[in-house]
Amino acid sequence: MRVDSHQHVWNLEKQEYPWLNPSHGPLFRTYEPEELEPHLKAAGIDKTVLVQAANSYEDTESMLELGAKHEWIGGVVGWVKLDDPLEAGRMLERFAGNPLFKGVRHLIHDEPDPDWVIRKEVVEGLRVLASFGLPFDVVAVFPNHLKHVPYLAENIPELRMVIDHLAKPPIKEKGMEPWASELAQAAQYPQVVAKISGLNTAADWEHWSAADIQPYVDHAFEQFGAARLMFGSDWPVSLLAGDYAKVWEQTGIALQGRSAEERDAVLGGTASRFYGIRP
Repeated sequence: MRVDSHQHVWNLEKQEYPWLNPSHGPLFRTYEPEELEPHLKAAGIDKTVLVQAANSYEDTESMLELGAKHEWIGGVVGWVKLDDPLEAGRMLERFAGNPLFKGVRHLIHDEPDPDWVIRKEVVEGLRVLASFGLPFDVVAVFPNHLKHVPYLAENIPELRMVIDHLAKPPIKEKGMEPWASELAQAAQYPQVVAKISGLNTAADWEHWSAADIQPYVDHAFEQFGAARLMFGSDWPVSLLAGDYAKVWEQTGIALQGRSAEERDAVLGGTASRFYGIRP
């Protein structure tokens, strides 16, 4: 089974997305599953994971409704108010009854406080999330956030986490440190996995190829191994630097040196196991 572990949808007429404005160019319009579906079929993707794009219940409920309509949507990573543990618990009681609800994310990179995710009340909210057996998608945008993953892993060892987009390494600048060391530190915790996703928009948008992302993918393999890595397209954000086909093709090239078993894990097995996605 091939799984794309990271895409978004948004309808600007139905919900508010405060971060999304005309400066985002082609992203500033509605994107719905019908537009994504032919790209998934062309790539041979069986299931996908929709990931929240707004810190709102409306966004989460909309994704769950879409998941009920499209068989290929295997799961939804939604949102609850993690900095209010009581409310988070109430909403998780409600959402967890839906088999499509697979985890929670918060747009921590949009918070004015770069240390928001390790605030006392947020840590308590994450403990509540862990008590439901649900994972946390960490929007780590380097140089912030990635360094907090070990702290969370130490303080909430029962919380499974996935680092989105390999924490956006400095690909365009061809830098490795301190990103490489911080990723290695996070990888020491077996409950932490990572997504090979969103790398094209961390590279040179016009000229990137597999060769540009290869050193970062290789480092992720060295630290996590294939069983803790999963592919994600990050569509439609990825359209800023190439279409779906290019992301799929170039990621495949970056994985060419890996065994069939390793490729199967990254392209489906890890995501299926982590999020509990069934054929």
